[in-house]
Amino acid sequence: MKIPPHVFALIRDAVAPLDTAETRARYEAGDFPRADKVKDINRRHRWDLYWASRINTQVVDSGDWTDAHIETALKKAVPLLSQPTNHKP
Repeated sequence: MKIPPHVFALIRDAVAPLDTAETRARYEAGDFPRADKVKDINRRHRWDLYWASRINTQVVDSGDWTDAHIETALKKAVPLLSQPTNHKP
């Protein structure tokens, strides 16, 4: 099952305003809660944007989506950080 285009647009439009240069710089510098525990900084960044957008209830209510479906949509919607710091070996 794929997330339909209208649900992808919902996710993209919800996280885009939160993905600012300042936010990206903070994540690239590791300036966020529990940064020392993070294995994949890009994934953490994407999901923090998703949860901060509060779009999750609309997405969940619009279909039977798993985290894998949402992760795929987030990967398309949120560009990779330019210089991610790996905080955990």
